[in-house]
Amino acid sequence: MALIAKVKEYREKAGYKQSELVEMVGARRETIVHLENGKYNPSLKLAMDIAKVFGTTVEELFEFTEE
Repeated sequence: MALIAKVKEYREKAGYKQSELVEMVGARRETIVHLENGKYNPSLKLAMDIAKVFGTTVEELFEFTEE
């Protein structure tokens, strides 16, 4: 299974820089970079924090697909 993260799409639509999102959710910049590139599976807390920033659900931001 592969994780598809729509974080970059939502971040750009909201007009946030990566550094701004990092501060809002208390993560490291590298974490957000890897998450946006599909190389990191977030903890449930981080996924929920990011979803809260964008006013959406975890299920909308993250999706598992068969490879």
